[in-house]
Amino acid sequence: MEFLQNIALGSSVVFTFKGLASIIAGVVAGTIGGAIPGINATMTMAILLPFTWGMDPTAAILMYVGIYCGGQYGGSIPSVLIGTPGTPSSAATVMDGYPLHLQGKTGLALGMSLYASVFGGIVSSVALMIFAIPLAKVALAFGPPEYFALALLGLTLVASLSTDVFKGLIAAALGLLLATIGLDPFAGIVRFGFGSEHLIEGFEIIPFYMGIFALSQVLYIIFKKIRREVVEYRITSKYPSTLDFIRCLPSMLMGSAIGMFVGAMPGAGASIACWLGYNEAKRWSRHPEEFGKGALEGVAAPEATNNAVTGGAMVPLLSLGIPGSGSTAVMLGVLIIHGLRPGPMLFVTNPEIPYSIFVSLFVSNVIMIFVALMLIKLLIKVVNIPETIMNACILAIIFVGAYSVNNSMFDIFTVLLFGVLGLIMKIYDYPITATALGFVLGYLVETNFRRSLTLSKGDWSVFMTNPISMVIIILSILSVAYAVYCNHFRRKRGAAE
Repeated sequence: MEFLQNIALGSSVVFTFKGLASIIAGVVAGTIGGAIPGINATMTMAILLPFTWGMDPTAAILMYVGIYCGGQYGGSIPSVLIGTPGTPSSAATVMDGYPLHLQGKTGLALGMSLYASVFGGIVSSVALMIFAIPLAKVALAFGPPEYFALALLGLTLVASLSTDVFKGLIAAALGLLLATIGLDPFAGIVRFGFGSEHLIEGFEIIPFYMGIFALSQVLYIIFKKIRREVVEYRITSKYPSTLDFIRCLPSMLMGSAIGMFVGAMPGAGASIACWLGYNEAKRWSRHPEEFGKGALEGVAAPEATNNAVTGGAMVPLLSLGIPGSGSTAVMLGVLIIHGLRPGPMLFVTNPEIPYSIFVSLFVSNVIMIFVALMLIKLLIKVVNIPETIMNACILAIIFVGAYSVNNSMFDIFTVLLFGVLGLIMKIYDYPITATALGFVLGYLVETNFRRSLTLSKGDWSVFMTNPISMVIIILSILSVAYAVYCNHFRRKRGAAE
């Protein structure tokens, strides 16, 4: 009964003019951002962060749920039409989506990517409601040692899932270091302030995210001289039939399950999940030889997977306050900006926030059907905008948005600093997501670590005598050890070849 009452509370927030308008605006922005190669949902979120400053907290988070869902789907459009993924999470869609386009079955590929995206998103929204609430109730019993261990697990998983585990650990440590700049939460002294009044409270989240995610990507596109192929709008076949949908249903169900599971793992993200969904669909298919040549299941599986990640990634964010991906890290930033801290207490103090997210995730996927069908021609035109004009527009939005937050040039310099840092990290293949998560989790790691030692009077064994924190810390160590072993094995096999 309490659950239904809370869902009714969330619905009363979503089904208002402000709520629906926020979701629609988010879906439109996310779909457009995802459709432009090189600009993903995370970057779109980072660019729009300043515009949430004066918004109602609930409206802001509803808009970001829409961006998250729309961005995951939007990447499939260039994947099908030009063979270039709009986002890393739609890379697997290229394998069969582009061959279908070349065979004159463009409508079939685009339609199935849309239906599979909506299917995966709706399934994950239901799973979010099922798993987030019990996990939040369990987390209410957590103390400082457990929260420190959870944050540590999130950071080590991000590092261990990187191409190079050592680069991942360095990137995460850099994020933690950046988070220590400013007032010491216990002693009240300024650390690493270098005499600047702007650094008394450390770097702000908005310019940090805009620099590390948005500006770095634009600079990387300019540095690499990335050029997009010009495409013509043409739908050369009908959209999928009911029989096509039924035929792809097993692949979509499998992809949705994989997406929800991988999304709930901090740091894994949709870019990993889409390939897992694609590979498993191929493994269990009755006609695996058709994959890579235009198999409809090869479009349905990865699209259902990457959209199912949205609900999965929300589970640790809302229940534990631990973001599961770069996109949810930005969403955590939105909540913090508006004075809200995700975690089990959010369900007690501000139940309208998590329950409106549950409802909005479902509504966003339904709205996405209509938005996609109406915007397809516009999206093709947006994709065809010359890179120079597109980059200039994005840069203008970034700098104007960063300045408008505090009307301070220091924020502009902060964006430039982290934009250049992000560019260097991209060039040398350091995961910027690990740095972003380290930055946003830094306060949680430090305060709970020091609070645990204060309560135990300096006894470090408090982390290992507590059963829950001990298990989580052991999992953290094992995740890094396994990643190091896999990296060593990969290098050894490469040297042998």
